[in-house]
Amino acid sequence: MIIVMKRNAEKSLADRVIDKIESLDLKPVPLFGTERTVIAVIGDTRKIQKESMSALPGVDKVMSVVTPFKLTSRDTQKEDSVIKVNGTRIGGGTFTLMAGPCAVEGEDMLLETARKVKSGGASLLRGGAYKPRTSPYSFQGHGEKGLAILQNAKNETGLPVITELMEIADLKHVEQYADIIQIGTRNMHNFRLLKAVGMSKKPVMLKRGMSATFKEFLMSAEYIMKEGNQNVILCERGIRTFSDYSRNTLDLSIVPMLKKVSHLPVIVDPSHGTGKTELVLPMAKAAIAAGADGIMIEVHPNPADAVSDGDQSLNFEQFDNFMEEIKPYVQLAGLKMQ
Repeated sequence: MIIVMKRNAEKSLADRVIDKIESLDLKPVPLFGTERTVIAVIGDTRKIQKESMSALPGVDKVMSVVTPFKLTSRDTQKEDSVIKVNGTRIGGGTFTLMAGPCAVEGEDMLLETARKVKSGGASLLRGGAYKPRTSPYSFQGHGEKGLAILQNAKNETGLPVITELMEIADLKHVEQYADIIQIGTRNMHNFRLLKAVGMSKKPVMLKRGMSATFKEFLMSAEYIMKEGNQNVILCERGIRTFSDYSRNTLDLSIVPMLKKVSHLPVIVDPSHGTGKTELVLPMAKAAIAAGADGIMIEVHPNPADAVSDGDQSLNFEQFDNFMEEIKPYVQLAGLKMQ
């Protein structure tokens, strides 16, 4: 159930509705829009009498939500959500580029890359301090030391930082350094972790699980938003199929469907989505044409020497070409390059 407040209704009136919901042992989740406040109700909504709730001052209408996507759905919020991160806007007609190496390998390497992607037009710096790897013998990341290196790069370049969280135990460390917390594909179904970041005040980018359906993807976002964190970004990063010519199959058909059903921003990661450098640019163009709000790519000074994902990383020359090539697509999509 959702309760829609009247346009420009005072916050005190919304607070009164929230108090009423809590008195029924239900959980209110307020969504504050630019003109309206919508309050989603979690729990056994049979306790609510629609007539009495509708009669409260400031209430416009009370609606039942039949879709399982209660908080991510456009039934709850019609306008696009805009996530604001240190002056950077994600969604709402802006184009966001997240760029950087797969892993934080060292301070010199990360600073060099951060300076390059900043000068080239990136909005955020990506880099993994904690790395989930298939092999236990592969590089696992520098942990908190890697977070400190990301912080130094942020201090010098001014780029906000997005980095992956893998365990609840590391949440406080990641919150201290990151501007956006990334939940990777392997943890999309880690519901305890999703609940934990749902109680964080930091924005969360949720990557689609490698075999996750459309419904499963949005329901994982619901886990985060149900705990009160409305600043969620969805990321399509490729799914596992029978394809043998690319690392994953980048499912761009999900982008317009997400934009139709959900108000949340959608980012596409063609680096992980294909696993091949030569496919990153054409799939980024296609993602923008499909309606993505932004792109996440991997950039490295020397991909041949990268400790992880060198085969899908752009070198600096390729990054410059990438930025020039996507500009017309961003303009045709009606997006504003930040």
